[in-house]
Amino acid sequence: MREGMSRRRILGIGGALGAMAVTGLSAAAALSRHPAATGAELRSAVPLPRPFQVPLPLPSVLAPVSRAGGVDRYAITQREVTAELLPGVRTPLWTYGGTFPGPTIESRRGRPVTVTHRNELPVPTVVHLHGGRTPAASDGYPTDLVVPKGWQAAGMHRGGHGTPGHGMPDHGTSMHDPRAVTTEVTRDYTFPLDQRPALLWYHDHRMDFTAPAIWRGLAGLHIVRDDAEDALGLPAGPRELPLMIADRAFAEDGSLDYPSLDPTLRRHPGVREPYLAGVLGDVILVNGAPWPVHEVDAARYRLRLLNASNARHYELAFEDAGDGRAYDFVQIGADQGLLAAPVTLRTLPLAPAERYDLVVDFSRMPVGTLIRLVNRLGSGRTRDVMAFRIARKAADDSRVPRVLSTDLPAWRREDAARVRDFAFRAGRMGEDGTHGWLIGGRPFDPTRTDVTVRHGDTELWRLVADVHHPVHLHLTGFRILSRGGRPPLPHDAGLKDTVSLRPGESAEILTRFDAYRGRYLFHCHNAEHEDMGMMANLEVT
Repeated sequence: MREGMSRRRILGIGGALGAMAVTGLSAAAALSRHPAATGAELRSAVPLPRPFQVPLPLPSVLAPVSRAGGVDRYAITQREVTAELLPGVRTPLWTYGGTFPGPTIESRRGRPVTVTHRNELPVPTVVHLHGGRTPAASDGYPTDLVVPKGWQAAGMHRGGHGTPGHGMPDHGTSMHDPRAVTTEVTRDYTFPLDQRPALLWYHDHRMDFTAPAIWRGLAGLHIVRDDAEDALGLPAGPRELPLMIADRAFAEDGSLDYPSLDPTLRRHPGVREPYLAGVLGDVILVNGAPWPVHEVDAARYRLRLLNASNARHYELAFEDAGDGRAYDFVQIGADQGLLAAPVTLRTLPLAPAERYDLVVDFSRMPVGTLIRLVNRLGSGRTRDVMAFRIARKAADDSRVPRVLSTDLPAWRREDAARVRDFAFRAGRMGEDGTHGWLIGGRPFDPTRTDVTVRHGDTELWRLVADVHHPVHLHLTGFRILSRGGRPPLPHDAGLKDTVSLRPGESAEILTRFDAYRGRYLFHCHNAEHEDMGMMANLEVT
């Protein structure tokens, strides 16, 4: 990691990454042990349903337990349940509130929310509101654990992230991190929500065990709204659909298959050797249902997309199931809310943790048409995601305005106080030579401060990858300035908090640290990469 360039140097960089990209890309390629395709696929051992037979479920909206004092208060119990994801198959899940996805929280911009989480699972948990502009105490730092009643750590032996060995401290405890704040059974997370309206999501963020915890079901949606967005006339009510897309695989007994070194998630983190690059499933779930179908009116629909997969990337397209014709759609938002103006697309790349806000006009298609949402990066069963069946003609007074938002930040390249370079690549974790995923050549250490930024500063970060890495920055959004020295792609518009770096790709992002002070993170959101070291500490002072 390198920092501290002059303002004149920043202005001279333009879209290029300079010498770091030239030398860093070849070094990253040499260090990487894996092909550009991210992850290995698990194959389910139970019969799988035909696509487009199961109706699309919609996550329930959680009611607050109190609205006193200008704060909306919610309560969620993390608990194990058995549910039917595949028809006729019973699957144990770890859940927020007994469902997968967990219940959706809907809130208003600037109105604080407090969520009391109760942990009745057999392991510690941490809750992170992904995309939230959140004080450090509630951001879900990986060692700020909520431990179950009577929890005793199991003396884990560990040789870097994902491989047994060194005898480092057990990550069932937080004793190795003097700044960690551990609570027993319950914890209040407070979210001021002083931020643009957007689709956020909450998920487990426990150090070394994020990937298997999300895989088992610990994920849910949080939607922030405001009056300005409500007044735009976008599709709403039953014509606004949140869609959490996630791949999974099922074992012979109906449980979710996952290649953990320690299925109890108590001692040894990490996955078996073939899955070090990421874990892929052969079943595509949308809102917890396999390849579902949804009946729609011949009208515009707003689709709020989240890729909650651990490692799977998608390239989404809407295709006529009869003749294979692809339809245009309109992007109106990204991770951190609405774009300035709509963008018309034919396909959309979607990396883990990314969110996109789309409007699809089904009125252009005859009643009775089946429209498939497909993943052009998939093959066989994983090419299908879900389908929409146009059931009836209907009145539609919705619209997509030419101007969507006027409150996007006007950051400029020349505003940057400094430039930093970060390489995301495979490498060796320590003296024993174990494999892991590194930022700037180093694996994550909660006791080390990797980057210190001044509150209020604007910074330009230059990122380079060996293989696919969806890079997520906590606390703040950013603008994508360039990819590979060229202008950003059409879908890069707006404010992001996760940028998908493709194999061998570089990117520049511009951000301002004007929210809260404290300790935060940035990391790869391939959850297996994250668990095996690809995180770094960010201190806002």
